Amino acid sequence: MASNLLACELLLPYVYPNPSKKIVLIVDHAAVNLRLARRVLESAGFEVCEATDAVSTFEVLKTCRPAMIVIDIQLPGMDGWELTRRLKRNFATQAIPILVVTAFGTQADRDYALAAGCSEFVEKPISSTDLPAIIRRHLA
Repeated sequence: MASNLLACELLLPYVYPNPSKKIVLIVDHAAVNLRLARRVLESAGFEVCEATDAVSTFEVLKTCRPAMIVIDIQLPGMDGWELTRRLKRNFATQAIPILVVTAFGTQADRDYALAAGCSEFVEKPISSTDLPAIIRRHLA
């Protein structure tokens, strides 16, 4: 997987964050979470792209130009912390705000999220009104 991921990262074109487009990339391994987040965000007026792990995130970013990325920490292979660090180190994606959503809500987790480069840290479950509101706040 490491060689596949490195190849994906190297081939990534610059992603211009475009808050006016209201496109959100959701990264979560659970299909039910992807469906729910898509439904909530689309009903709030957002366009949605989806990825299920780190490799698919970089693949999706070749064509999806999100204004924000929402990442679950528990991903198969590379976890959400490392994915966030790589997105923030990559010139092509470093300007995109990242919202971390996780079931782990300790202060240490919050500190770790901010150190990794996350714009915000939110505990699950998150309400269907809070998620769009948080994203709008970051895109304002």
